[in-house]
Amino acid sequence: MDLLNRIFNAGVVGAGGAGFPTHKKLPDGLRLLLINAAECEPLLCSDRFVMRNFAAEIVEALVTLKDEFKIPRVVIGTKKKYVREIKALKEEIASQGAEIEIHTVSSFYPAGDEQILIYEVTGETVPPGGIPPMLHIAVINVTTALNICRAMKGIATTRHYVTVNGAVRQPVIVDSPVGAKIPDVIKAAGGVTVGRYSVIMGGPMMGPQFSMDESESLVIGKTDGGIIVLPETHPLIQFSKKSHKHMMLQAKSACIQCTYCTEMCPRYLIGHRIRPNRIMRSLATGTCETDLPDALLCCECGVCELFACPMMLSPRKMNIYVKGLLHERGIKAAGQPVHSAQTEQREYRRISQSRIIHRLGLSEFPTELDQVVSLDPDEIRVPLKHGVGKPSVPAVKSGDVVEEGQVIAGVEFSDVGCLVHAPITGVVKAVDDSGITIKRREDIS
Repeated sequence: MDLLNRIFNAGVVGAGGAGFPTHKKLPDGLRLLLINAAECEPLLCSDRFVMRNFAAEIVEALVTLKDEFKIPRVVIGTKKKYVREIKALKEEIASQGAEIEIHTVSSFYPAGDEQILIYEVTGETVPPGGIPPMLHIAVINVTTALNICRAMKGIATTRHYVTVNGAVRQPVIVDSPVGAKIPDVIKAAGGVTVGRYSVIMGGPMMGPQFSMDESESLVIGKTDGGIIVLPETHPLIQFSKKSHKHMMLQAKSACIQCTYCTEMCPRYLIGHRIRPNRIMRSLATGTCETDLPDALLCCECGVCELFACPMMLSPRKMNIYVKGLLHERGIKAAGQPVHSAQTEQREYRRISQSRIIHRLGLSEFPTELDQVVSLDPDEIRVPLKHGVGKPSVPAVKSGDVVEEGQVIAGVEFSDVGCLVHAPITGVVKAVDDSGITIKRREDIS
């Protein structure tokens, strides 16, 4: 289809999650297109900014998708408390005469998990180990919808709205080119307010953490919607530094089998048979290996270790460890029935976003941002891989002059991957297996 080609040619990938190529995410026969506008992680505000400021483009993209793919139902799933955002979207839906619904949910974590949002909107559970297309549903992030609208006009995905929050002088939304270096992005927020610090790429619950020194080499990709800066002494940072050996010893010596990690697991509460307490017990005793494949159903949201566990253990990291072992053996999540009885307590076990923020020790930081700063650094390093799939193959070499929007690395349409475009006009300084460094033309001596 022409629209899919435009999306592919613009290099659009999922902007709010794993970065799955969008041209691969829109099969025929969909009964529901669900727009994820619930901004899953605490302290992130980028999607809200996009909804307030680009509602017209979002609705235009959804109308086109609905018509092009003959999708009978299009729903924007967002939080009730996003009053300004909902108002902007409703006004545009009315203005464009669009048949688009808005479904609101309470402010809980992880409302933005696509399978949780599907359950909220439809009451249906994606089969354990399965994906939304099994229910003839596609889920795309609201910022992805904006990028689709731009793709329809021939504009490539070369910039990204990034929340910069935490221990910075001016928490802000940064309009950043893809490939901007993290120190430059932090500088756009006024710099840090502490000495030694760590950087969380993404949100505080699921985002990987990097030391101050490690962050010097990091850059913004197409899926990076947030940067959280915290002092390296912050409890959240210190908790993540536990070694695997230490966590395993803790699991063996301190797990009291209270089952809270299971009872509060968001995927367990939509009927998946994932029971982190049994995985902890299996690791501690070396028995009950039949429980270990449960780990393959873990979405790694962090509720078990950062909120549920009274002993401050790490069920999530143990799940990740077990998943790695199972993947090495070629074991995949087997089809399992949905256990509807588990959903009966869900209403009482959802965790409000405000409680999560308080528990993480992040209450001093803002949860809503209006200011946006445009970043135009002298030099960027554009990654060749954005999300899942294969990396793009460089189409330029050192010394080449590139124009903003030009394809600099590519994949085939049939590949799970995306085209990469030059976010700035400049000269290619270096090309290697992971990225392409570009310096602005006016800065070349």
